[in-house]
Amino acid sequence: MDPGTKGQESGKQENGAQEKKLRHGYTTGACATAAAKAALTALLTQQCPQEVTIRLPIGQEATFQLAHCRFSPQQATAGTIKDAGDDPDVTHGALIEATISWMAEPGIVLDGGPGVGRATKPGLPVPVGEAAINPVPRKMILDTVREVLEQHGVSRGVKVVVSVPEGEKIAEKTLNPRLGIIGGISILGTRGIVVPFSTAAYRASVAQAIRVARANGCDHLVLSTGGRSEKHAMGLYPDLPEEAFIEMGDFVGFALKQCKGQGIGRVSLAGMMGKFSKIAQGVMMVHSKSAPVDFNFLAGLAEESGAPPEVVEKVRQANTAAEVGDLMHEQGYSRFFEKLCQACCRAGLKEVGGGIALETVIFTFKGVLLGRAVIDDRRH
Repeated sequence: MDPGTKGQESGKQENGAQEKKLRHGYTTGACATAAAKAALTALLTQQCPQEVTIRLPIGQEATFQLAHCRFSPQQATAGTIKDAGDDPDVTHGALIEATISWMAEPGIVLDGGPGVGRATKPGLPVPVGEAAINPVPRKMILDTVREVLEQHGVSRGVKVVVSVPEGEKIAEKTLNPRLGIIGGISILGTRGIVVPFSTAAYRASVAQAIRVARANGCDHLVLSTGGRSEKHAMGLYPDLPEEAFIEMGDFVGFALKQCKGQGIGRVSLAGMMGKFSKIAQGVMMVHSKSAPVDFNFLAGLAEESGAPPEVVEKVRQANTAAEVGDLMHEQGYSRFFEKLCQACCRAGLKEVGGGIALETVIFTFKGVLLGRAVIDDRRH
């Protein structure tokens, strides 16, 4: 890709002391559109272009270099390497290809080839059975192909097949298998560019996972803060289907609001001491830098749980919430964890304005269940 076309976004370094320019990348949808334009150009002219320029959904133009291009009188294939900019994701460096061939009938047919997933569950942006090419990239590809055909005065029908040679392998690192997208990655992107360190993409994946779960009849969802917590929770709820388990990451408030908005009746929060000590205080974005753990708050819970003054003081002086969890577990204060879980439930219900049954379960790093509580605020 031409680095001259990349947008720039200001982003803070971790120490916050200095700002630097972060480089935008491009979505799989933008790459697929560029590959399709290059392949069609090669098919029409019987020559491979060195680069192609496309218009992104946000109105900017972007120029892509080609990784390869080959053609015959009947079909052409071109590919470009996905560059995610300064916030690389699992598809960074992937080859995105498009093959275009002539059809006997008029029109444009778009499909996915090897490495592009297919929808097998309802609730996704594409119908069951179709290639996982989302609506905005789909429109982008079709509009671009139509425009190139018109520029060359050609009215013949063409078939466009988007492929990602390593897509099936890459998809194993994504939520796709759980969402019911089988056989590869999704072709995504509403803007065409990847904004560095954007939380929007993760939030969108959480919202989509909740929609898929709802569309598949789930009324009880388990929201975890990470993969380890989710694994522990799966052991606790063996009867729930896989799509009922959703990694919300740090976005507790967002995920809870999505659940309530989608009509989910029962939600279980599953995680560990560090993040759940924050939730109990009403912190609904639990990134490590979002808010410190309040050890005075935990000490107060320890005191209410019947811990003697010396234990309460150890809690107050602890370095981490996990250390507090270990201490209270070793001392046998199960009431401490019950109170902490109840505080999480109350904070979560306050965040969404009530109306759901909210459960909290807290595990150790190794999966020992420390505490569990539920508050049912559904209006029967």
